[in-house]
Amino acid sequence: MSTRFLPVTREEMEERGIWQPDFVYITGDAYVDHPSFGAAIITRLLESQGYSVGIISQPDWKKKESISVFGEPRLAFLVSSGNMDSMVNHYTVAKKHRKQDAYSPGGQMGLRPDRAVTVYSNLIRQTYKETPIILGGVEASLRRLAHYDYWSDRMKRSVLMDSGADLISYGMGEHSILALAEALDKGIPVHKITFVAGTVYKAKEAPEGILLPSYEELLQNKESYAESFKKQYENMDSFSGKVLIESYGTKGYVVQNPPAKPLTQEEMDRIYELPYTRTFHPMYGEKGNIPAIEEIKFSITSNRGCFGSCNFCALAFHQGRIVQTRSHASMLREAQGYLKEPDFKGYIHDVGGPTADFRHPSCEKQMTKGVCTNRQCLFPKPCKNLKADHEDYLEILRELRTLPGVKKVFIRSGIRFDYVNADASPVFLEEVAKYHVSGQLRVAPEHVADQVLYYMGKPEHSVYEEFLKRFEKANEKAGKKQYVVPYLMSSHPGCTMKEAVELAEYIRDMGFMPEQVQDFYPTPSTMSTCMYYTGIDPRTGKKVYVPKTYREKAMQRALIQYKNPENYPLVKEALIEAGRTDLIGYGKTCLIRPQKGQKSEKISKTGKTPEHPKKKKAIRNVHKKKRGKA
Repeated sequence: MSTRFLPVTREEMEERGIWQPDFVYITGDAYVDHPSFGAAIITRLLESQGYSVGIISQPDWKKKESISVFGEPRLAFLVSSGNMDSMVNHYTVAKKHRKQDAYSPGGQMGLRPDRAVTVYSNLIRQTYKETPIILGGVEASLRRLAHYDYWSDRMKRSVLMDSGADLISYGMGEHSILALAEALDKGIPVHKITFVAGTVYKAKEAPEGILLPSYEELLQNKESYAESFKKQYENMDSFSGKVLIESYGTKGYVVQNPPAKPLTQEEMDRIYELPYTRTFHPMYGEKGNIPAIEEIKFSITSNRGCFGSCNFCALAFHQGRIVQTRSHASMLREAQGYLKEPDFKGYIHDVGGPTADFRHPSCEKQMTKGVCTNRQCLFPKPCKNLKADHEDYLEILRELRTLPGVKKVFIRSGIRFDYVNADASPVFLEEVAKYHVSGQLRVAPEHVADQVLYYMGKPEHSVYEEFLKRFEKANEKAGKKQYVVPYLMSSHPGCTMKEAVELAEYIRDMGFMPEQVQDFYPTPSTMSTCMYYTGIDPRTGKKVYVPKTYREKAMQRALIQYKNPENYPLVKEALIEAGRTDLIGYGKTCLIRPQKGQKSEKISKTGKTPEHPKKKKAIRNVHKKKRGKA
């Protein structure tokens, strides 16, 4: 492993005999030289190809000189908001300020601006008028074309138009950044670099390709955005994707080239075995740790890409649907490196990626012909060509857990339960239950109402129920009592109060209140966000119900945690609005009790009269016990 970080000061650069760096990389995160951080991967990759790179981490955007640490780079400025979208990093779904930034020293909030890539890029342009600026990372990637912006509640232009930058390297970026570096190094002017896959550029004239609705059309007509998004969604594949063109009137065009090709296993291995220090820069010593590194420090990235394609997830737009993997040998070398670390206690926190148990493309043709543009691999049912096989993933888990010095290997990035069901062999789930779960297994059914699941792009609820039965059998065989903890989501498009109550009833029947609850967050460039803004399912062009008001969203979320006394007024209001006052009372199926002076419903939905605890002392005692448990 390397013992040197990349330069963060001019003095450190000059100590290496470099007077002008090839690239200056500006990031909204603290400088963490670990392959779970995009900035580390891109800068180490450039370094491995002979380019010099200086890092400016979390510059003071109120001072122009903060981006002049190294002077003007020879080739370009590279700009990223960091591992997270800066707006998601700063605000909850209720648009309230978060209290902690996990990617800043000591978790300190406020060290990056809102809309960081735009602010940083404009800051550069104030001093360096002609120097090429290339945007990258998730914030720029998901704003590469016109998009709905939840925080301002309006359509916004491509970030390329607002930032003053020259290019966007979208997606994971390794192939495109090396191609861009080579072109710039050859002296090709940045405005002529229009041929690199995985990039977006500005043009005065439209090239050949698919013309999307213009930005003006998008402002005037929500149906146009649904149409535009559908075309974007159909052209996300690196093998079949076409050039997409978006008009900005007199300001010209924004042009998106098809995505870059997926990495080969050899390329993945090289990238994850570059000489990272695997920790945060010592300049943060007095300010405290970087919270985000705690979970990933002893985790192993096994794969990239996700053919699960949940509609509320941006992974399909950013990493793509084609799964790319590292070799067993590469992952074992990484684990063996952990054994030499003084703070390694024998626990590998995770072996996975976007979805832990995806270790190969979903079917044979994907690495040569790409993914299907008119169907999904798992939704609404697993494709007949799906290759559901966990043997390779099982093998690497076995190899890791038998390494001397490794006590436990966990799976925390989540397994796809419908993919597990599609695998006829019970061995994977049996070994997960026996070796890789610590009491609880977290999975993401997200909801129980099939109508909502359809709009989420998730399988029917019966599929999840089948998984629970299989997991229970696996636990019985392992002689363990372990539980599935579901991730659940409220207020997704398609979810009326009726479906929200249905989810609350399911939680009641589970017997415990879930800790992980997410109110749907309309982040840029997801299918669900398009539905949220337009009220249209872009897949079909049909209208979809969208819960939008703060009150309704609060009620739906409160129903999931109906046992919380603070949620009582919202739960009561939700049940009244849904016509389900039968759930207010003393019966076993009731969610909440009447307040003092309020009568319970005489007849429940099942036609039975709820018992009142004053009728019998025994019944009163039962209810007291139940209150204590709650």
